[in-house]
Order: sequence, then structure tokens, then C-alpha cells
Amino acid sequence: MCGGAGGSEQPLSLLMGMDPDVVELCMSNLIVDMVPPVGVAQDLAHLERKCSVKGYETQVGKNPIDHLEECLTFCHLVHVPAGVPRKSSVSRDDLLATNAGIAKGSVEACAKFCLNAVVGMIVNPVNSVVPAVAELCKTNGIEPMKSVGVTTLGVARANKFVGEVTGKSPNFINVPEPNFSPYMGIGA
Repeated sequence: MCGGAGGSEQPLSLLMGMDPDVVELCMSNLIVDMVPPVGVAQDLAHLERKCSVKGYETQVGKNPIDHLEECLTFCHLVHVPAGVPRKSSVSRDDLLATNAGIAKGSVEACAKFCLNAVVGMIVNPVNSVVPAVAELCKTNGIEPMKSVGVTTLGVARANKFVGEVTGKSPNFINVPEPNFSPYMGIGA
């Protein structure tokens, strides 16, 4: 998990740690969050599962490729729930420029330390970041079809909103997941 200790990423890290197929969960994060990644990893290490959990800290302004070797080596799946959230004052283009730059560092580190991993991008705007990352993958020797957009959170939110408007339970609403590009988005 590149960015697995932030407020919205912690539940995803928890779910990954609970999955019986996950043997080891490595999460890295900038040390600017309220709880450092080593602390989140320590909490998740207490899960009653076979999964071991390790946390790795990265520093703002430092290149991820210089800090993620131990975290990414031997990974088969890398989630990148990174970037900044969209604010009303931020244009879509500005958000893309910022978050694509953040994603770029993680993808370059994957190319160096876990070339065959599937890279799940949870970086907004996902429909623009995924094709950009696929092109970056090509130039770094990663199969571009191994970079995918994870949009399940958006679908879950849409189900909730539609349920609120219609007065129905979101459990019975099924907003279809969009297919953003030739590099298809998948739910996770």
C-alpha cells in the first residue's frame, strides 16, 4: 500500500490485512499524517490473521524510489491510494497535475522493485490518472494492462447517494462501475 496510513486508506489497509490470501501487508506513507505508518502497521499487526504487517515512512519531497525498496520487493499487488483530495477551489487539471506526480513516484518504484506487480490506482481523477500511469508503465518496462483504476469507493458512494434520494437501502442499489479507458478500471 503506497499511502496506506492516511484517514481514508486505513480501512483499505485493514481489509487487505483481513483477506486470507494476503500473507504480508507492507504499507508506506508520508510521515505527515496524524498517525505514522509504523503505528498503523502496529495496530494492524494485532489482527487474528496470518498476515504480517510492516509500516514504512517516506518523507515529503523525497523520491519514493529511494525509500520503498524493502516495502515493494516481492510484491504481487500494489495499491496506490495516494494523492490529495479534490477541493472546490482546485480545478480538475490542477488535481490531475498534483496527483499524477504523486502516482508517478510510486510507479517508478514499482518498476524498479516489483516489475511484475499489478498496480491498482486509487488516485483522483482516476479516469485520467490510469491512462497516464499506463503510459508511464510502458516507458518503465511494466506491462501497461497491469495498471488498473480502482473505483469501488466511487460506486459505493453513488449507491449510498441514490439510496438516500430514492429512500431505498444502498444494499439494493447497483450503480454500474464506469469503464474509463482501454486500461479498464476494476473494483477491489
